[in-house]
Order: sequence, then C-alpha cells, then structure tokens
Amino acid sequence: MDGQSRSTVLIEGHFLILAVALVLDRLVGDPPWLWSRLPHPVVVFGAAISFFDHLLNRPSWRDASRRILGALSIAALLLISLAVGALLHRIFMLLGPLGAALEVVVTAVFLAQKSLLDHVRAVADGLRSTGLQGGRKAVSMIVGRDPSTLDEAGVSRAALESLSENFADGVVAPAFWYAVLGLPGLAAYKMLNTADSMIGHKSEKYLHFGWAAARLDDVANWPAARLSGFLIAGGAWLVAGCHAARRSISVMMRDHGLHRSPNSGWSEAAAAGALDVALAGPRVYGGERVSEPMMNAAGRRKISAPEILTGIALMDRAWLLGVGVVGLCCVVSLT
Repeated sequence: MDGQSRSTVLIEGHFLILAVALVLDRLVGDPPWLWSRLPHPVVVFGAAISFFDHLLNRPSWRDASRRILGALSIAALLLISLAVGALLHRIFMLLGPLGAALEVVVTAVFLAQKSLLDHVRAVADGLRSTGLQGGRKAVSMIVGRDPSTLDEAGVSRAALESLSENFADGVVAPAFWYAVLGLPGLAAYKMLNTADSMIGHKSEKYLHFGWAAARLDDVANWPAARLSGFLIAGGAWLVAGCHAARRSISVMMRDHGLHRSPNSGWSEAAAAGALDVALAGPRVYGGERVSEPMMNAAGRRKISAPEILTGIALMDRAWLLGVGVVGLCCVVSLT
C-alpha cells in the first residue's frame, strides 16, 4: 500500500472510530463498576495538574512570576498529553482491528453524552419524586451555585444551563478535537478542559497561575461552542419543528453575548430559544450574588421537570445530528 492509500485509509478509519465511539458512549457511558476499580483518565489528568499547582503556584511569589509559571505548566501538560495520545494511537495502529476497537473505547471514555443526560434527568426525577428538596440535591451534583437559594424554576434553569453548556464542552468539543487531531488532540483538549475547571477560575489563588489555562480553554472551545449552538437548533427542528429551530438560531445570534463566557452563551442561548424559556439571570455562588441578564428574557420563567425532560430530548437529537455529521464526513472521505 502506497503512502497516499495509507493516508486515505487512516482518514476513513478516523471518522468511523469517532462515530462508533459517540454511539458507544451514548449506550454505555461511564460504568461505575469500571471506574470504582480503575482511575478515570480525567482523575489522572487532575493529579498531574495538582502536581504542577503545588510545585509552582506559591502565594509568596510575584503575580507576574505565577502567570509565567502557570503558562509553562499548562504548556508542559499539553505536550505530555499530546505525546501520550500519539503513543497510544501508534500502538493501536500496530494492533490492527483490535487496536481500532481499543481506540474506540479510549475515545468513548472522553465523551460524556450519557452521563450528562443521566445527571440532568436525575434533577427532573428529584423534582417529581420528592419535590424541591430532591431537585436541589440532584442539581447540586452538576452546578456550582448555591442550591438552597433556588426555587423550582431556578433548579430547572440550572439543570438546563448545565445540560446545554456541558453538551458543548463535554461532547461536541472533544469530538471536534478528535476529528481534527485524532487521539492526541482529544487527550490535549481533555487535559486543558480539566485544567480550566481546576485552576482557571478567578480566585485569588488562581487568577494569575490559571490565566493561561483559562484563555487557552476559551480558544479551544471557540469552534465547538458555535457548532453546538447550530446542532441544538437542528435538534429543535427534530423535536418541535421549523419554528423552534428558527427561534433557537435567532435567540442564539442575539443573546449569546449576554453570557459571562465567550463560548457558553452560544449553546445556552440556543437552548433557551429552542425551548422558549428564559435562562441565566441572577444567581448565588459561594454566598455572593452574581447579576447577569437573562437570555431569551421574554421566554417562560415558570418551568419545572417537563421542561428539563424536553431539554434532554432536544440534546439527544442534537447529539444524533452530530453523529450524522461525523458519518457524512466518513462517507465523503470514501469518495
């Protein structure tokens, strides 16, 4: 087989592996029996990030030094994850069909569609079974805001916001970076996203040390955030028809900039328009009130479990469209 033919086979297999991994993740998710016995790769990433944090993020050092050391730390972590991803891919290539199957499994581990839907469905189940307290308890597992300050509509908004935001950075973004750079790109993205969640916030300890991780995460999520918004609009078309899809796109284009994040507003605004509900607005984090405008402010505000379940159906259809896009890429690569 010549070099060009080998490259073609690799491209075709690349998209096929991603499509199968997306389906495997949706069907199996993160089985507790497995990760109770083995450390999840994200846990390993977290340990590596903590090592650099404890070693190089000293409060007594100057802010400029901590910013430089934080940038060097995330650069080293990304290089390590790229190298590990490349090594694994090389090993899998040598194993033939078995290696392809192993790469499917590894790729699926870094996707989160089933676990995301399960966690959000637990909020709806909690509201329906034990009322507000059950909803608050379930939503506390997926959001950082103070659940004791939330009424039923607040719990539901929090669940829908987490659903749409995590669809973008837990499903679409890792799939996007696997599509672009393969297993090395996927590993590097997950390392970066984990670093952002651990050290990328603007607390006194991480304002400077985590600055580079936060900015790079914004860059890495830029394409997937916008793609997620349009997939959600497509999901709205499948769930509720053309009017919902047009409203989703309209609200997304108008209100995405109201979010404090340069990326999260795209998927959240698209979901708000698709479901015709108002999302975001004021909330409490760590005892401090954060005031933000609502996306789709004219939408319904009195929402509960039924809207959460509709949001789950919406995100499942958006996922299905994403699988279709990957499948199309696989077919195009054959022609």
